[in-house]
Amino acid sequence: MRTFTGATFTRYIPENMSEPVLPQRARVVIIGGGVIGTSVAYHLAHMGWKDVVLLERDRLTSGTTWHAAGLIVTFGSLSETSTEMRKYTRDLYSRLEAETELSTGFKPVGFIELASEPDRLEEYRRVSAFNRHCGVDVHELSAAQVKDLFPLARTDDILAGFYVKEDGRADPVGVTMALARGARMQGAKILEGVAVTDVLQKRGVVTGVRTSHGDIEAEYVVNCAGMWARQLGAKSGVNIPLQSAEHYYLITEKIPGLSSSWPVIEDPASYGYYREEVGGLMIGLFEAECAPWKVGGVPEDFSFGEISPDWDRMGPYVQKAMERVPVSLETGVRKFFCGPESFTPDLAPIVGEAPELKNYFVAAGMNSIGILTGGGLGRVLAHWIINGRPDVDVTGFNIDRLHTYQANPEYRRTRTVESLGMVYQCHYPTRSMQTARGAKKSAIHDRLAAQGAYFKDVSGWEGADWYAPRGVEPKVERLSWGRQNWFPYWQAEHEATREGVILMDMSFMAKFLVQGRDAGRLLNHISANNVDSSAGLITYTQWLNEGGKLEADLTVTKLDDERYWVVASDTAHRHTETWMRRHFGDAHAFVTDVTSGHAQINVQGPRSRELLQSVTTADLSNEAFPFRTAREIDIGFARVLCIRITYLGELGYELYIPTEQAVHVYDRLVEAGRHVGLRHAGLKALASLRMEKGYRDYGHDIDNTDSVLEAGLGFAVDLKKPGGFLGKEAVLAKKAEGPLKRRIAQVLVKDPEPMMFHAEPLRRNGKSVGYIRAASYGFTLGGAVGLAMIEAGEPVDQEWLDKGTWEVEIAGKLYPAVTSLRPLYDPEMKRIKS
Repeated sequence: MRTFTGATFTRYIPENMSEPVLPQRARVVIIGGGVIGTSVAYHLAHMGWKDVVLLERDRLTSGTTWHAAGLIVTFGSLSETSTEMRKYTRDLYSRLEAETELSTGFKPVGFIELASEPDRLEEYRRVSAFNRHCGVDVHELSAAQVKDLFPLARTDDILAGFYVKEDGRADPVGVTMALARGARMQGAKILEGVAVTDVLQKRGVVTGVRTSHGDIEAEYVVNCAGMWARQLGAKSGVNIPLQSAEHYYLITEKIPGLSSSWPVIEDPASYGYYREEVGGLMIGLFEAECAPWKVGGVPEDFSFGEISPDWDRMGPYVQKAMERVPVSLETGVRKFFCGPESFTPDLAPIVGEAPELKNYFVAAGMNSIGILTGGGLGRVLAHWIINGRPDVDVTGFNIDRLHTYQANPEYRRTRTVESLGMVYQCHYPTRSMQTARGAKKSAIHDRLAAQGAYFKDVSGWEGADWYAPRGVEPKVERLSWGRQNWFPYWQAEHEATREGVILMDMSFMAKFLVQGRDAGRLLNHISANNVDSSAGLITYTQWLNEGGKLEADLTVTKLDDERYWVVASDTAHRHTETWMRRHFGDAHAFVTDVTSGHAQINVQGPRSRELLQSVTTADLSNEAFPFRTAREIDIGFARVLCIRITYLGELGYELYIPTEQAVHVYDRLVEAGRHVGLRHAGLKALASLRMEKGYRDYGHDIDNTDSVLEAGLGFAVDLKKPGGFLGKEAVLAKKAEGPLKRRIAQVLVKDPEPMMFHAEPLRRNGKSVGYIRAASYGFTLGGAVGLAMIEAGEPVDQEWLDKGTWEVEIAGKLYPAVTSLRPLYDPEMKRIKS
C-alpha cells in the first residue's frame, strides 16, 4: 500500500490491484468501504461472525471518509447512546495500532468548546453536566485558561471553555485502514473495485447482492454507502432520506509558533473548528445556511473528487471564523477545500433494519460525525445484526422514524439547508425545524390557526404547540433556556385542563385498523396486556421483544371479533406498522394505516363529559360509559368513535372522526363549548399534564433498553392470559431476580424557578444515579417535573427513595428534589374515573 499526503488529506492508493474473486455466498455483505463499513466488518468479525464480505466499488475511504477532518470528540451530546459511542470510538482508535500494526493517527491533544454567548454557556453547562455523568472528564475553563492552551486564539469575548483533555484528532484514512486490517485478521473479506448494483430479495427478505462481478448470496446486507446510500436503497424500495451538501475547510500556510500539541478548539458562534495541520491552521466550517449538492443524485464515479469552492457565498463565514484566530487573517491560504458530506432531516444518523426489507440494514447519514462515532456505531450495528436487537437506545436514530416523502428532491433540497445549519446553532430544547413545513396538516388546521395556534413540526405534521390570546400574534419572540413569551399561555391551557375542559388536536397520532379472523389472536400474542377480551374496550399495552424489552407503548381497542384499532405515537408510526407486519406473516390479519383517514380530537378535563353530552344522544354517564369504553356515537351529522381514555390525567375522551367530517364535528364542539368555557390546548400542555401524572412516552422517557417492569408498567402486563405473549419468559425471569435495582421514577424540583428539559443528572446523597430522560413544567405541582431511570445497584422502592437526599443538576447548579414511584398527581386515578 502507498499513501499520498497532500495539503488537506492522506489518500490511499493500493498497489498491484488484481481482478477480484467473489465468494458464492456470505452470511453478511457490507456495501461501502468507508469508516462505517469497515467498522461494521471489524466488529462482526470480532464478535464471531467471520463469514463477512465488504464490497467497495472504488477504493477504501472513497466518498467522504478520505477528506474528513478527523476530530475525536466525546463532548457535546445530550444522548447517552451517542456519548457512549463517542467514548468507545476514542478508546478503540487508541488501541487499534497495537492490534493491527497500522496507525490510526490518534493524538489526544485535547478539545475545547468555546462559549461566547450566555445561551451557549447555558447549553454547554447542561451538556457538560450530563457528559460528566456519562464518564467524560469535562472541565470548565476561564478565558485566560483557554488562552494558555491555545495562545493564538482571541479570547476577549469568551465566557468559558469546556475542555476534555483526552479528546483530540485522528487520521480518517489510517483509522479506516486499521479497521479493515483488523477485520481481515479475524477472517472477514474486503474486496475493492466491486460495485454493488442491486440487492436481491424474495418475499420481502434479503437473499444477496448483484455486483459488477457477479452475484453473492447473503443472509444480511448492510448499506454503508455513505452519500450514495439513498440512491442504492431506492433500488430496493428502502427509504434513506439523506442529502449531500457542500462542506468546507481551509488550511493556511505555516504559522510560526502553532504547535501540533495544541488542543482542537470549536467555536460554533464563529462557525468554525480549529486544529493544527502540517504547520498551518485548519479551519473547518459549518455555515448557517448551506448549499445542497447533487439533489438529483451523486455521480457514481465521484470517489475522491472535490467541489469547486463558492468563495462569494462562504466569504463572510470564513472571515468570521478566521477572526477567532487573528493571525490566520494575515496568513496565506494553502487550500480551500470543498467536499460533500451527507445530512439527514433531523440531524440524526440513519441506522437499523429497513422496515421495507427484512435483513437489510443501514448505517448512513452521519452528519459529519462519522469518524468520531464510527467505532461505536460499528459495534452497535454488529450487535444488532447478530442478536436481532440492539443493546443501546436506538429510538432517536432508528431508520424507521423517517417517512418516504422526506426523500422527495424538494424536501431534501429545502430541509438540508436548515439541518446542516443546525450543527452550530444553539440547541434550544423548544426549537422546531422551520423548513419543509406545511405539507401535512390536519383537517381542522385552519380552524386552529384562527384560534391563535402556534404550530411546530410533529413528524412532518403541523401540530398546535400553544395558543396565543385573542389579538396576540402567535410567535416565539426569542428562543431561550428559560421562560419564553408563551409561558403564561401554556400555563392557562394547563390549568384549564385541570379545572374545566379543553380541546386538543392529535390527528398526527399513528392509527391502524387491524382486521381478520386471526387479528385478535396475533395482537394478543405481541401485546403484554390482554387486548382480546370484550368488544368495545380500549387496552393500554406494551409490545416487547423476546428479551422482555420495550418495542412499543400504545393502545389497542377491540371494535369487534375481527376489527381492532391500534393507536401509537407519531414517532413510532413506521416501527409499529413494521412490528405488526413482521409478526403477522401470512395469517388472516391485515394492517391498514388509517392515520390520514381519521382526525383525532381529544376533549379532556372535569367538564368534558358535560360538553360531549350536549352534542350527542349517546349516554355518556359514568354507569353507561365507564373508563376504557369505546363506542361509536353521533355528533351532528357525523359518526364518531368515542373512547373514554386520557393521557392528561383527567376525565376525558378521544374522538376519532372520518377526515371529511372533522371540521363539522369541531364546529359543533366549539359552539357547544361556549357554554362550558372550552379552551384550546396545545402540545406544551400535553407534555406538562402527562408529566405530572407520570405517563410514559416511548422514545423519550422509556426506550428499547428498558424492561417493562423497570419502566413501571407491570400493571399493564397480563401474565395469566391464555397463550402468553411475546417476551413473557423474559418478564418472568426478570421478576424471579427479585427486587428491581433499576426503576423509573418521577422527579419534582422543589424550587419553582429552574426548568428541566432532558439529560439533567440526578443525585441521591451526592451520588449520580441516573438522569432526567424527559421533563416539563408542572404548574399544578409547582415546579419542573420529569421522569428518570434510576440505576442504584441495590433494590429501589419508595422507602429507599424517601431515605435519600435528592438533587438535580441543572446547568451546573444543584436543586433539591422529590422522587416518587407513584404519580405525584392523582395517584388513585379518582379524577380520571369520576
